[in-house]
Amino acid sequence: MLLRSVPRLLLCLLVLVAGCSATGSGPGRSDGTATVGVARLPAEARQTLALIDRGGPFPYARDGVVFGNFEGLLPRHERGYYHEYTVPTPGSRDRGARRLVTGRGGDIYYTDDHYKSFRAVRR
Repeated sequence: MLLRSVPRLLLCLLVLVAGCSATGSGPGRSDGTATVGVARLPAEARQTLALIDRGGPFPYARDGVVFGNFEGLLPRHERGYYHEYTVPTPGSRDRGARRLVTGRGGDIYYTDDHYKSFRAVRR
């Protein structure tokens, strides 16, 4: 009986692992940075990304300012490489904790905990 259930268990495990890779919920980069697909971002992050793609206008005065990467969680680059943009948080009285950080090389990172962690955005 146990031997008959092993192939099913392996198949379920394989489907689960493949599903995580396809949705971007696991580490997908060689540096170990977790990734997230655009479709899996909150709607507000997708709207902010569209504004970034269009070059604005941005609703917050601090959108587009240089992100210093003082936490050292993103790959190291010279100052001015990264810029940050607010991702509105529904119900928040201020800018909230969510941001998109873009790099000159086309890299995009999302944080929903005010720079404590980042996920690379896959397009």
